[in-house]
Amino acid sequence: MRTENTGLSRGLNSRHIRFIALGSAIGTGLFYGSSASIRAGGPAVLLAYLIGGAAVFLVLRSLGEMAVASPSAGSFGEYANRHLGPLAGFLTGWTYAFEMVIVAVADVTAIGVYMGFWFPGVPRWIWVLAAVLVVGTLNLVSVKVFGELEFWLSLVKIVAIVAMIVVGIAVIALGLGTGHVHVGIDNLWNNGGFFAGGIDGWVISFAIVMFAFGGTEIIGVTAGEAQSPEKTIPGAVNSIPLRIILFYVLTLAVIMSITPWQQISDSGSPFVQIFAGVGLKSAAAVLNVVVLTAALSAINSDIFAAGRTMYGLAERGHGPAAMRRTTPDGVPWVTTLVMIGALLFGVVMNAVVPGEIFLIIASIATFATVFVWVMIMLTHLKARSAMSPEEAAALKFPAPFWPYGQIVTLVFMAAVLVLLGVHESTRVALEVGVAWLALLTAVYLLAARRRPRPAADEVTTTTAEEPVETAV
Repeated sequence: MRTENTGLSRGLNSRHIRFIALGSAIGTGLFYGSSASIRAGGPAVLLAYLIGGAAVFLVLRSLGEMAVASPSAGSFGEYANRHLGPLAGFLTGWTYAFEMVIVAVADVTAIGVYMGFWFPGVPRWIWVLAAVLVVGTLNLVSVKVFGELEFWLSLVKIVAIVAMIVVGIAVIALGLGTGHVHVGIDNLWNNGGFFAGGIDGWVISFAIVMFAFGGTEIIGVTAGEAQSPEKTIPGAVNSIPLRIILFYVLTLAVIMSITPWQQISDSGSPFVQIFAGVGLKSAAAVLNVVVLTAALSAINSDIFAAGRTMYGLAERGHGPAAMRRTTPDGVPWVTTLVMIGALLFGVVMNAVVPGEIFLIIASIATFATVFVWVMIMLTHLKARSAMSPEEAAALKFPAPFWPYGQIVTLVFMAAVLVLLGVHESTRVALEVGVAWLALLTAVYLLAARRRPRPAADEVTTTTAEEPVETAV
C-alpha cells in the first residue's frame, strides 16, 4: 500500500471526467425519483427542472472557477477551509461525504425496486447487498479502471435516453402500441392543466428536483485526479445546460405525453412504466436493464466521490490519518472500504422498511446536497471578493453573472432548505440535517479543545488554513 503522503494518481482524462459527472447527475433521481416529482408538481415539474438546473449551473460554474485555479482532491471542502475557516471546511467536507452515502443508499434501494420487475417475490435487500459488494470491489481497482467503467456505464445511459426519446416521439406521432391509453403532447395541459398539482405541489416538487441534480458537484472532486484540470473541468461544467434540457426536460416531457402524469406511480421507474403501459413489453424490459445500469453507474460515482472527499479531509487533519492510505495504483482504499461499510446500512434499511426508505433518504440527501451548494456559493463569494481586479481578470474560467447571479442562486438554495421543513413528508430531512450539523460542530469544537497548545516560547504561524488535528 502507498503511504498516506504518496497521494492520488492523476489517471482521469477529459472523457472520464465528463462521464463521471454524467454518472452522478443522471441516475436514480431521474430514472426513479422523477416519478415522485411528477406526482407532486404535475407537468409543471418541467419548469422546476429548468429553474433548478439553471441554479445548479451557476453553482458548478462557481465551483469550476475555483477548481481550475486550484485543483484539489478535497475540492469545495478545501476551498471552504481556505476562505471561510476550518470549521466551514470541516462541515462542508463531511456533509458532502454524508450526502454521497445517503445518495448511494437511495441508488442501491432503486436497484432493489428495479429487480422487482423480473423477480417480484425476491426480497429487495438481496439485490441491494449484491450491488454494494460488486461496485465496491470495482472501486478498489485503479482510478483509470474506475474511469473506464464509468465511461461505459454512462454511455449506456446516454444512448438509452436518446433512444427512449426517439421511440417516445414515434409513439406520440404514429400511435405505436398505444392500446387504451391516450397519447399526445396535450397530456401536458389537458389533465388538470399545466400546474395540475397546484402551486403548492409545484413548489414541493423542488425537493425531489434538487435531489436529482445532486452529485453534479463531483466535477470539482475529479480535479484532484484530472490530467489537465484547466482543460477538462470547463468542458464538463459547460455541458451541464445541454444535459439538463436533453436528459431531464425533454425526457420527462415525452414520458408525460405518452402517459398522463397522474397515472405514473412510484412502484418502479417511469421509464419502464410508460412502455409497459402502452403495450411495448419488450421495450420496457430493455429499459429496465438500462435503469439498472444507471443505478450502478451512480453508485460507482458516489463511492468515488465520498472516498476522495474523505481522503481530502484526512489530508487537512479533519479526519483519521488512516484515510490517507492508498493502494499502489493511487486508490484511497481505506475511505472506499468505509463507504462500502456505510452502504451496508442501506441493506439493513431495505430489509426493515422497504416501502418507505426512498422518500426519506431522498429528502435527507436533498438537505445535504443543497447545504453543500450553499457553502460552495459562500466560498466563491468570499474568494472572488478578496481578489484584486487584476487577479479576477486573470482567472482562466471565471463564473458568469458576478456577483448578482451568485447572490440570487444563494437565496434560491436557502429557500429550498426552508421548503424541506414546510412539508410534512420532507420535514425529517431538515430535522436530520440540523442534527447532523450540530453533531459535526460539537465534534469539531471538542477536537479543537483537546488540541495541544504550543509552548509560549514556540514560534507559531497559525492561519485559517491550519487544520484541526484528527477531528474525527
